[in-house]
Amino acid sequence: MSGIEVRNLSKSYGSTQALNQVSVNFEKDKIYGLLGRNGAGKTTLLNIITNRLFADSGEVLLDGKPIKENDCVLSNIYMMSEKCLFPEKMRVRDVFKWTAAFYPQFDMDYALKTAAKFELDLKKKRDSLSTGYGSILKLVTAMSVNVPYVFFDEPVLGLDANYRDLFYRLLIEKYSEKPFTAIVSTHLIDEVSSVIEHVVMIDKGHIIKDEPIESILSQGYTITGPANSVDLFVADKDVMSYDMLGGLKTAYVSGKVPAEVPSNLEVTKMDLQKMFIKMTNDKEVSK
Repeated sequence: MSGIEVRNLSKSYGSTQALNQVSVNFEKDKIYGLLGRNGAGKTTLLNIITNRLFADSGEVLLDGKPIKENDCVLSNIYMMSEKCLFPEKMRVRDVFKWTAAFYPQFDMDYALKTAAKFELDLKKKRDSLSTGYGSILKLVTAMSVNVPYVFFDEPVLGLDANYRDLFYRLLIEKYSEKPFTAIVSTHLIDEVSSVIEHVVMIDKGHIIKDEPIESILSQGYTITGPANSVDLFVADKDVMSYDMLGGLKTAYVSGKVPAEVPSNLEVTKMDLQKMFIKMTNDKEVSK
């Protein structure tokens, strides 16, 4: 198949099983959300795909060719790590030049224009950047490499709301102009729900969901209204969680929307984060 094919990957760190027989496909020209709690196995999976780690068992193929120790194949992938790997004393502009030496398709003009949008100082050394601007340096570099597969591991760490929104808008804009496969690995579920096309959820080293986002959101709904009316309506239903705001109550419900809903209740689309919490947390819902 075309794209990235992960077959039966397992990886342990001592007695900790980070990945357990993970199989998943990442198709060409899609934006994926790789979603999981901290320590779920997201970064381990991406590190194995990019040959930064070796699996205990299993294999990874890109367009049908093995990735392991295959530099020609790996040149089609770029990974923005949560940890900054650029030399500490290297200036921002030189980071772009350095990256361009390894990735000939690197778009320097785009990098400089995007850096300006984030007000990133090109003269600053990497180790003098704040956590947020360190993330900006990494994501601007990743957005500029122009390879078919780009991985963003916790890309908005330390960014304020405006810059997070700017990143998501630029990602969609770049994808619209020239589609590529983007994998956004994050625990910020709500923020990426309007950006991603396909969800891969990982929990305790296992893939627990691998579906288009619209398919997942169709598996539930929210119902909002007066608390007593909501409680009566959901009495026989599978409720994920509740929210209260003044006298209004919102229930997040698994399943299809019933044909008849009381006029004093409002039905809206399921919240991806609530769905994620339900799937990764087996605790009883508190009313």
